[in-house]
Amino acid sequence: MPWQNKIMRTVRVRNELIPGTLARLLTAVAERNGSIGEIRLIREGTKAIVRDITVYADTEEQMADIIEAIRANPGSRVLEVRDEVLEVHRGGKIAIRSRYKIDSLATLRRVYTPGVAQVSMRIAKDPKLAWQFTSISHLVAVVTDGTAILGLGDIGPVAGMPVMEGKAMLMESLVGLSGVPVLLNTKDVDAIVDAVAAIAPTFSAIQLEDISAPRCFEIEQRLQERLNIPVMHDDQHGTAVVVTAALTNACRYANVDLHKATIGQIGLGAAGMAISRMLMHISGHPVLGADLSEDALQRLESYGGKRATLDEIMAKADIVIATTGVPGLIKPEMVRPGQIIFALSNPKPEIEPDAAIEAGAAFAADGKSVNNVLGFPGILRGAVDTHATRITPEMYLAAVHALVAHTPEGELLPSPLMPEVHRAVARAVAEKALEQGVAQADYVPYVTDDDEEEEEGRVTI
Repeated sequence: MPWQNKIMRTVRVRNELIPGTLARLLTAVAERNGSIGEIRLIREGTKAIVRDITVYADTEEQMADIIEAIRANPGSRVLEVRDEVLEVHRGGKIAIRSRYKIDSLATLRRVYTPGVAQVSMRIAKDPKLAWQFTSISHLVAVVTDGTAILGLGDIGPVAGMPVMEGKAMLMESLVGLSGVPVLLNTKDVDAIVDAVAAIAPTFSAIQLEDISAPRCFEIEQRLQERLNIPVMHDDQHGTAVVVTAALTNACRYANVDLHKATIGQIGLGAAGMAISRMLMHISGHPVLGADLSEDALQRLESYGGKRATLDEIMAKADIVIATTGVPGLIKPEMVRPGQIIFALSNPKPEIEPDAAIEAGAAFAADGKSVNNVLGFPGILRGAVDTHATRITPEMYLAAVHALVAHTPEGELLPSPLMPEVHRAVARAVAEKALEQGVAQADYVPYVTDDDEEEEEGRVTI
C-alpha cells in the first residue's frame, strides 16, 4: 500500500474556472513533497468547481504547510479539511444490534418476559444449552490494560479502545464472531486475572490484547489454567502464526531449509518470544535470542533457546527476525550474504528491506508485509466452533499450514481480505482440536451471509 504510515487529509476546495488553477494547486502540493491521492468532483458550476482532494504527508508540520499553500493558491478557497481516520472513528466503530425487530407484544413476550423464563430454566438444568440458546457461542472478550498499544506503549486502556474496536470489527467481518472490548483499569496481574476470570462465563473465548511483557506471559498462563475456554494473547500467538507462515514461504523462495537453518530472534518481548517458541517447536533446534532484558533471556533459555548478542546473531544466523521497535538497529554492513531478514517493527523497521537486499540478503521483509489479521480471526473461530478448552501449539501450527497452503505463488502471504483464507484457518484449527481431544463439540463450519444460499442445511454456530 503506497501511502501506508503517511498522514492523510481530505481537503474540499472550491476552484474558480480560471485556466491553471488546479494545476497550480497540485504543483504547490508537490513542491512541498506532498502526494495526491483521490480527486473527486463534488459540484460543478458556471463559475467554480468544488472537489475533494486527498493529500498525503509524512508529518503534521508538512501537512499544515501543504494546506496553507492550497489556501494561498490564486483562485482556490478551502471549504473544509477532514481527517478521514478520525471521521471513521466518530461515535465508535461497533455497536450491539438486536437480531429481531420488536414490533408486537407477541414478539416482546417471546424475547423477554414471560417467554425468556422458559429458556433460563432449561439452561439452569443443563448449562451446555447456553451455547445453543444464547449469544455466548459467538461472543469473544477482547481484553486490554492499555500497557502496550500498537507501537505506542503504555497509553492506558481508554486510549486503547479504538484498537479493541478494530479487532472486534475484524472478527465480525471476517469470521462472524462478536468481539466485545473489555478495558481494565489496572496493571496488577492478580487483579487482571481475577477480573477476566469473573466475567469469563459471558464469553466463548478470551483474546488478550496489547498487554506488556513479561506480565502478558503470566496472565495468559494463569487464565488458561483457571478457565475452560480458549485464552489467546494475540500479540504472542497470532503474530507467531503469521510470521512463521511468511517465513515458511520466504524459505521456499530463497531455497533455505527452515528445519536446518540457524535462526536468530532479536527482541524477546511478547511477539519475539512466541515466534522463538514456535520456530523451536517446528525445527527442534534452539533459537539464538538477543534482548536487553536478563529476564527475557532467561525465559528463552527455559524454553530451550540460547542467548546471544546482536552481532553474534547477524554473524551466525541464516534467518534473522527482529521485533525490537528500534529503527535502523541492523546496519547494512551487518548483513551476511544469503540471509533471510524479517525486520518487523512498525512503522519503521530495524532495516529497510531494500537496504537488506542490496547488502546481500536473499530475502527481506518488514512489518507492513506481515499482518496478524490473517491469524487471530480464524484461529478463534476454529477453537470456538469446537468448544475447545484451549488452543494448543499444534492448533497454532495447523493455522500456519493453512496460511501457507493458501498463499498465491510468488507472494509472502495471502490477502487478509479473502474470506476463504479465514475459513481455511478456522477449519484447520478445528480439525486439530478434534484430533487432539481438546474439543467439546463436533465441528460445524461457520457460514456467512454470502454462503447461505449455496450451503443450505449447514448450521451457524
